Amino acid sequence: MDGDFWRGRWRDNAIGFHQPAANPLLIRHFPALGLDAGARIFVPLCGKSLDLGWLLGEGFRVAGAELVETAVEQLFAELGREPRIEKLGRLTRYSAEGIDVFAGDIFDLSADRLGRVDAIYDRAALVALPEALRPRYAAHMTAIADGAPQLLVSFDYDQSLMDGPPFSVGAEEVRALYAGAYDVALLDSAEVDGGLKGKYPAKEQVWLLKASA
Repeated sequence: MDGDFWRGRWRDNAIGFHQPAANPLLIRHFPALGLDAGARIFVPLCGKSLDLGWLLGEGFRVAGAELVETAVEQLFAELGREPRIEKLGRLTRYSAEGIDVFAGDIFDLSADRLGRVDAIYDRAALVALPEALRPRYAAHMTAIADGAPQLLVSFDYDQSLMDGPPFSVGAEEVRALYAGAYDVALLDSAEVDGGLKGKYPAKEQVWLLKASA
């Protein structure tokens, strides 16, 4: 993962990937996870996404991981919560009521540090990673969350038209990445309105991953 690239994006406020509202796909498909009230949701590479505020507002607890500490600081400021900050080796944990976010390299986050989670919501993590890194990431998510179900959002488009991120991760790759650990079901597939970055035709897809029997 190119830390300098992402730190530069946040430093320059080049964060067009940050959305001004909670993701409608999250709101529409979150019930498919079948979670009880108060469940703890892990959001990898969360930035300062308003999806976390939506989850908190719905009565869930949230855990997040984010490479760029500036994004974590902005997240808590925008939530209006004063974090407790604790250095944990190569990670820094920001905590407040109902929320823990780990700043640092997600591959340094262990299952013990993360604690129990009931589901993963992956909107912008898998598609932010280059192809060579995605198998390691998928295996890491499966391991540290102990096979918790996932709601995964991906993009499918002609990768030759533009460089990622977001990268194209089509159906065949999603199934290959999580085969063996999860049963993978496509919940939704729709054309991106106006195309990615306003010009490139793409489909946004929502996947439900549940542990294989």
